[in-house]
Amino acid sequence: MNPKARNQPVPHRIPREQHTISRKNISKAALRVLYRLNEAGYNAYLVGGAVRDLLLGGHPKDFDVATSATPDEVKKLFRNCRLIGRRFRLAHVVYGNEIIEVATFRGTSEEQGEGDRHIVDGRILRDNVWGTIEEDALRRDFRVNAMYYDISDFSVRDYVGGIQDLKDRVLRLIGDPATRYREDPVRMLRAARLAAKLDFRIDPEAAAPFAELGPLLSSVASARLFDESLKMFLTGHGFKSFRMLEQCGLLKFMFPATMRALMRGDKALRSLIEHGLENTDTRVVDGKSVTPAFLFAVLLWGEVRDLAHTWATHGKDAGEAWSRAAAHVIAEQCQRVAIPRRFIITMEEIWLLQPRFEQIQRKKVFRLLAHPRFRAAFDFLLLRAAESTAIGELGQWWGHAQQLPHETLAASLPLYHAGSTGDLDSARAAAPHKRKRRRKPADGKSGAS
Repeated sequence: MNPKARNQPVPHRIPREQHTISRKNISKAALRVLYRLNEAGYNAYLVGGAVRDLLLGGHPKDFDVATSATPDEVKKLFRNCRLIGRRFRLAHVVYGNEIIEVATFRGTSEEQGEGDRHIVDGRILRDNVWGTIEEDALRRDFRVNAMYYDISDFSVRDYVGGIQDLKDRVLRLIGDPATRYREDPVRMLRAARLAAKLDFRIDPEAAAPFAELGPLLSSVASARLFDESLKMFLTGHGFKSFRMLEQCGLLKFMFPATMRALMRGDKALRSLIEHGLENTDTRVVDGKSVTPAFLFAVLLWGEVRDLAHTWATHGKDAGEAWSRAAAHVIAEQCQRVAIPRRFIITMEEIWLLQPRFEQIQRKKVFRLLAHPRFRAAFDFLLLRAAESTAIGELGQWWGHAQQLPHETLAASLPLYHAGSTGDLDSARAAAPHKRKRRRKPADGKSGAS
């Protein structure tokens, strides 16, 4: 017997009547790809997170296909196909706004597989060795992600015990955890993200190497970590992902400035971050827009604020202190997570507008109200309410000011106020109030004699 065949897993086949996956919950585009590949004589299966989520009763948005066809063979079958990637060669079949990712079965042995693999210090830099479906299952990360839906007979194939892990609600890695994390350190982040998303626990053996191997995340491309950040924090389970990153000891490798600020015991900062993430999760669930700029402004606020206050205390101009603090924190963060420039500009504006909320003068108030980033900066001010009573009352003042007609607000504000450099008494003194209506006598006549 071929020694390679002896080591391959034996599939556990779950027939249609014993699982909950229905073609009604699979996108038409994915079904087209599966049927076309099968009709052309190739094996093709729905695989990964879509199968996992369908078995859990969810409604996945992304559908991946694994097939015996090579990328070039896939491209010949689909005119609407483009090949991408050098590290992992993939085919993207495009139907309107939907992209079906098609991957050739990955092999475990370069000797008998077709293609090439490049490994440095245990890390897979390129992996384009083709193999069998059994080998492909062993190459996947978590057992719950290594199940295949067979469109030919509507069964589910489980090669590594994924069904049992779904029942146990646990994430277990396929193979030795330390080896798998060295191959791709992002798997550690994926473990935290999936545990948060699925409300699963991470198997102790899978979590054990985090402390030792967490530093490997510094070798991951910063652009890739930006994408991972969006998956963690902008898909409806950001609050749980943040908590899980902290629990796993991985937050400091992604957001060192955030971790430093939290370690100073700042309860108000934790409140700001957690409420910001909870609000973002709610917006995602409600189908409202969210922006990475606000997310990163929330996560990095503590370090920016503390640096700005420190430099201002040591004699720097307040405006310069805030600008330098923002630039310093962003430069450090971008070494870990590559934040695009368009988001950085918005982050800086949100931060630099915060001290301007304390300046209650007529011209400055109206100038701030007209600023294109006022709404985002005001929402950020409301998140800061736990910092102090003064900040909370400032938020209330600005919330009320926005509701007043222009003329009413202008009449209530001084052209200049001596305490307008951040003193809350200034806000109280200039606070707009609605005029009380005089109560009429019972006989309907005015009270004037």
